Amino acid sequence: MKKLGPLAVLTALAFFALALPVHAQRPAGGHPAAGARPAPSSGPARAPVGGGHIPAHGPISHTPLPAGGKPDAPGHPTAPHVDAGTDRWVGHVPANHANYHLDHPWEHGHFPGAVGAGQVWRLTGGGPDRFGFGGFFFSVAPADVGYCDGWDWGTDDIILYPDPDDIGWYLAYNVRLGIYVHVLYLGS
Repeated sequence: MKKLGPLAVLTALAFFALALPVHAQRPAGGHPAAGARPAPSSGPARAPVGGGHIPAHGPISHTPLPAGGKPDAPGHPTAPHVDAGTDRWVGHVPANHANYHLDHPWEHGHFPGAVGAGQVWRLTGGGPDRFGFGGFFFSVAPADVGYCDGWDWGTDDIILYPDPDDIGWYLAYNVRLGIYVHVLYLGS
């Protein structure tokens, strides 16, 4: 049997030393197929409200907020919100509520941009009385201003849904917080 020379031993050691980090980066089952997503981890459970959840649709029923300022379920806020597990819009009031009556609905026209789950808009500044994104401007209904005190008016993502009950209003859903408020389109 032949002995390996020092050069052969050093070459083999160098090969294994360089191959080890490459092997460590490879997933256990090999490389995933193109476009495949990793399986969900067994990490922390999804937040019951907000946390990036996007409702598939706007409100389809009226679920009032509980009386006495109590949340409707553990981990839920006392503000109007969407339950991330069921897409149920909690706190949406029945049609023609006095807080959302407009003498001149659509006074500034209809919002010309996309609405619904397919379009996420990034807020670019302002506050409840006037905020904007994409060159469009809105204001929060006076009755809902207290519900958006945790919004980041410069970076939060929102989705607009048409309000099925109150003519002239949209519902602005905050993706991070899961809270929604009535908003009025002011124009561009």
